Amino acid sequence: MDIAGLSTALSLSKAQNDVGILMLSKALDTSQVQGQGMVEMLDSAAMERSVNPAVGGSIDYRV
Repeated sequence: MDIAGLSTALSLSKAQNDVGILMLSKALDTSQVQGQGMVEMLDSAAMERSVNPAVGGSIDYRV
C-alpha cells in the first residue's frame, strides 16, 4: 500500500469536494437573488393591476 499516493489522492479528493461545495453555495446565492428579483417583479405587477385593473385585460390583434 502506497501511503504517499493514498495521501495525495485523499487530499485531491478533499480539494475537489471543497470546490464543489463552494460552487453549489454560489449557485444557491444566485438562485436566492433571482428569486428575490422575481418576487419584487410580481409585487410591482400586482401594484400596477391594483392601480389600473384594465391593463392586460384584452389583446389587440389583426389577421
